[in-house]
This record gives sequence, C-alpha cells and structure tokens, in this order.
Amino acid sequence: MVRPRGLPEAVAAVPAAGIVVAVGAVSPARAWAEARELLPVVGFLAAVLLLARMCADEGLFEAAGQAVARACAGRTDRLLGGVFAVAATVTAVLSLDATVVLLTPVVFATAARLGARSRPHVYACAHLSNSASLLLPVSNLTNLLALEAGGVSFTRFAVLMGPAWLVTIGIEYLVFRRFFADDLAAGTSEPPPADWPRVPVFAVTVLLLTLAGFVGTSLAGLDPQWAAWAGALVLTVRALRRRRTTVREAVGAAGPLFCLFVLALGVVVQAVLAGGLQEALGRALPTGASLPALLGIAAVAAVLANLINNLPAVLALLPIASGAAPGPCSPY
Repeated sequence: MVRPRGLPEAVAAVPAAGIVVAVGAVSPARAWAEARELLPVVGFLAAVLLLARMCADEGLFEAAGQAVARACAGRTDRLLGGVFAVAATVTAVLSLDATVVLLTPVVFATAARLGARSRPHVYACAHLSNSASLLLPVSNLTNLLALEAGGVSFTRFAVLMGPAWLVTIGIEYLVFRRFFADDLAAGTSEPPPADWPRVPVFAVTVLLLTLAGFVGTSLAGLDPQWAAWAGALVLTVRALRRRRTTVREAVGAAGPLFCLFVLALGVVVQAVLAGGLQEALGRALPTGASLPALLGIAAVAAVLANLINNLPAVLALLPIASGAAPGPCSPY
C-alpha cells in the first residue's frame, strides 16, 4: 500500500477497497463482514490514540522526561536506562504510536538539555516502539488483531508475552550499551534539573484505572475497548473544560482516517487472499503447535511483514493460522 505524498493512507486504501468490491474480487457481503469483524479492534485503537494524546496534553511525557533527567545524575548510562524504562512502559501501556510521536521528541529534548549525545536515546525509542510492543494487546494494532483471532483474554495475553518482553528489552539494552559506547562515554555537559517534576496525578490515576479496567473487562468477558474509551473520555472532558484542546483536535487525535485505512485495508487483503495468496500461504505455513512449526510460522510472518508491512501481513496470515479462512465453499 503506497501512501500519496502528504496525504493519509486512507486516500489510497478506501478507493482500492471500493475497486475490489466493484470488480467482484470481494463481494459486498464479505467486505461488510470483514469491516464488522475489525470494528472492535479499530474502536480500541481509536480510544488508545485519544488516551495517549490526552496524557500528553496533561504533561505526562514531559514529566517523565524531566524525571529521567533528574534521576540520571549526569550519568549517560543511567539516562539510557531511564529512557529504556520509560519507553518500554509507554509502548506497552499507550501503544508504539505514543512512543514514536509523543515520547521521542521529549527524549531528544531531554538529552539536548543535559548536553548528552542524543543518538543512543532516540534510537532506543525507535527500537523499543517495536520490541516493547509485545507485552499487551493495546501495545500494537497487530496485537489487537491477534487477540481477537486467538480467543485469549487480555490478562492471558500479557502472561504469555511477559517473559519474551523482558528478555527482548534486556538484550536490546546490553546491545545498546556496547554499540553506543562512544556516545555514552562522552557524558553530559549540563547539570541535571535541581528539582523533581510535578507529577500529573490526575492523568496517572486515570491511566492506572484504565489498566485495571482492561483486566476487569477481560475477566468479565467484556470488550476491553470500553475501559479504554472511559479513560480517554474522562481526560478529554477535563481537557475541554480547561480549554487545553477542542472537539476537533480531540476527534483528530483518535485517528479517524487511520481507522478508516485499517478497515479498507482489511477488505483489500481479502481480495488478495482470494486471488491466490491464501492458497500460497496455506502451503507455506507449517501445521501443528510444535516448536519447529511455530518457528516456521514466525519465519514466514517475518518475511511477509518485511515484504508488505506488518499490518497487511497480519491481516493475511491470521485467518489461515487460526483456521478461520473462508474455504472454497464459502458464500463470500
């Protein structure tokens, strides 16, 4: 999927979805069914994007940057460790988009304020926006899709992915310490802040309650997106009352065009699957749940994600891997 220069992805995806339906590559019924299946995931995505933006407006990311700068006491190794801790937490709780768009500029400014070389710390944000998104379904859109297809609960997903999350972050930290040794050895030229930052207590409280809501809704058999929307709307109403944002800005923060892109992309992927990719992937994917089979599935997924990007790769692989792909006798 190619995004037109300066325009959102939906500008390409929505017409493409319309074309595949118009030419009969995907029936209207199948297109509607795919969109309906994706709606809970897209709703969750919109809520988390809005929640992250409202946390930023409350000053949460700036406070985190100042706290890391204060705690490092002029030592760049501590600064890197603090960036790893904050970036991993933000990615896990508020999604990789929050780390890339909202946290990375704060980390860059923090390093500059201390007179430290920014490369290790900015690269850490870029890497952790990927690797640290393993832990929770909310961390990554592809996790949400996998959660929907896999039938596991929010808490079960976190328990399964927790060890891999910790090991991955630990390995990356050690690699960064070695690879950026010269940058870290340069130290800092400015003293750290004398005072600890003011903690945005209201935002932190809402965020913790939202996380508890994820667990509670999952245990109750409810869609966790309602907990995300509750937290996002509480912070949005507060921001509107304090005139920190407008209704238009809040709607834009929820990423409506990106959500529309995801829905349209799901329809386009169905057309590609029906055109032969489903059969090819079915032959390529190993069967069973043994370690070699799982490694084989991971290898195919990695190759496909690098060829066509992670989101379309997941949309293509999940129906096959979960055994839910429409068969030749499907009415769609």
